[in-house]
Amino acid sequence: MSNLDGKVALVTGAGRGIGRAIALKLAGAGARIVMNDIDDAPAEETMAAVRDLGSEAVAVNGDVTVPDFGDRFVATAMERFGGIDIIVNNAGYAWDSVIQKTSDAQFDAMIDIHAKAPFHILRAAAGPIREMAKQEAEAGRGYNRKVVNVSSVAGVFGNAGQVGYAAGKAAIVGMTKTLCKEWGRYRVNVNAVAFGLIETRMTQPFEEKPVATMVGEREIQMGVQPQALAFVRQMIPLGRGGTPEDAANAVYLFCIPESDYVSGEILLVSGGMVL
Repeated sequence: MSNLDGKVALVTGAGRGIGRAIALKLAGAGARIVMNDIDDAPAEETMAAVRDLGSEAVAVNGDVTVPDFGDRFVATAMERFGGIDIIVNNAGYAWDSVIQKTSDAQFDAMIDIHAKAPFHILRAAAGPIREMAKQEAEAGRGYNRKVVNVSSVAGVFGNAGQVGYAAGKAAIVGMTKTLCKEWGRYRVNVNAVAFGLIETRMTQPFEEKPVATMVGEREIQMGVQPQALAFVRQMIPLGRGGTPEDAANAVYLFCIPESDYVSGEILLVSGGMVL
């Protein structure tokens, strides 16, 4: 028996990069996956990979910032698999500018994806989690459920040129520490991981200009100048950027029973780098 055998894990942004690695890591440990991506094609690829690992998967695709997404995401988990054991709020992207060049729409987008979307999901999950915990307590049984929120070193230390992104990632830190206090009575561990440089499409190098990537209907410039990327790598004591699998391994630590007495923590996953 794997250590997450039969658990139900909700993972947003699981079609690519870190989210895909998280979904596959949890599925490989036995979890059934309720996943999301803004695009159908990468979501289908991740679901096929989950099934190749011998687990089950269902997708609720689309924009996680739509107000009713959290309700639909949680309802799918309950209807399809009958419960919720793990929630990983991973979906996100960076839309960067220094403050004087940051529009209201740009700032709002960062708060919507990194703070409001997780809030909607966790609010929707509160009722089912309370009811399941109550029933288990009355039956004299139960176990710890896990919430893992994805923050960033920018959300912990700040980062020049990322006022909106850092604000959103700092907000999820506050949400994590608050829900640790609210949900401890229901045997829910609520933690966060704060990633440093993880090598994904968001941090890919570009030669002349950033890569234009569609996030839903919005075109976002993604990528890092090679010189800047080399400088950041030099700041990492371990000497390299992290892989999506490195990121997923850190999330996994907060999902397994061995972390049942760890809650309200922010784990830096940065190879030792602090900004």
